[in-house]
This record gives sequence, C-alpha cells and structure tokens, in this order.
Amino acid sequence: MSMECVVQGIIETQHVEALEILLQGLCGVQRERLRVHELCLKSGPNLGVVSSEVRLLCDLDQPEPTWTVKHVGGPMRGAGADQISVMVRTMIESKVSKNALRMFYALGYKLDHELLKVGFAFHFQRTAHISVSVSSVNKMPKVHAIDEAVPVTPGMQIVDVTAPATPENYSEVAAAVSSFCEFLAP
Repeated sequence: MSMECVVQGIIETQHVEALEILLQGLCGVQRERLRVHELCLKSGPNLGVVSSEVRLLCDLDQPEPTWTVKHVGGPMRGAGADQISVMVRTMIESKVSKNALRMFYALGYKLDHELLKVGFAFHFQRTAHISVSVSSVNKMPKVHAIDEAVPVTPGMQIVDVTAPATPENYSEVAAAVSSFCEFLAP
C-alpha cells in the first residue's frame, strides 16, 4: 500500500517570490516549472454503492505531455493519527496513456471538474523524498479550455508539501515533513 504525508496551506501571491527564495535556500535544488491539467472524475451509480474519485493529471511542461492517474484515499484515523501533525493518507498513482480519459468514460466515470495548476515545485531528499509545490489554481469556463483558465482564488496560491510513505515508515516521513514545514511557518 502506498501512502503520502501531506501539509497544505495558502499564501498571498505578493509573498510567493520571498517563499521561492526561502525554498531555494532550504532545498538546495533548482525549482521546476509546474503546469498541470487536472481532471477530476467521479464514478457513476453503475460502479457500486460507494462513489469513487480519480484524478487524471497531465504534465504540460514536458516536451511530450505525460499522463498520470491518481486515487487519493481519506486521511488516516485512530490513535496514531492524533499524534501526527501532518495528514497521512493512502494514495495510488500510475502513468497512463493519453487515451485514459476515454477508458474512464467507458467505465462509467463522469467529469466532475477540471483545473489548471500553474507555479513551481522543488523536489529534494531529506529523511524522505519531499516535494513542495506553490501554484495558482485555475478553472476552465469551458471543458478542456486550458487557454481560457481563470484563477479560482485571485491573489492566493496553494502550497503543498508532500512525501511518499509506506505503512512501515510513515511516522518517520511525517516527522520529516513536519520538521521541514516548521521552517516555512511565520
């Protein structure tokens, strides 16, 4: 089972440049541009009693855009979860072909919404492989109209700090993410 440790927050756009400089110093790696087209698909009634949601992600910054399908489970619950300062959740992710959307439609999934995330990311190794992304989230007024995307929250950007984990190491990974995030807190 794959898991991920996550901390999410928001930042005013006016402070993004200062955060980028801070991250450059903390991470010690160059930033990567981020431009991801995200389609959220929900299962129809013919796929069982419990609805499911998958996300198709297309990395538009690659010379040849690459597609990934991602299913994110709910946050971990119970006594252990109360003692961790980051969200720990199950996550399954796989590369897929550009025909994946047609396959999910054929399976009965419907397009719920789509987003365009534009910003930058840092990927680096500490105790765990940590990714920090800062992006503006944009919605499309028409289906697949990427060039017409408009910000969902003008003046604000989303900050995601994530790290892959397993059932055996999630507590150490969560501690590494939490420790890194302490540097980012005001």
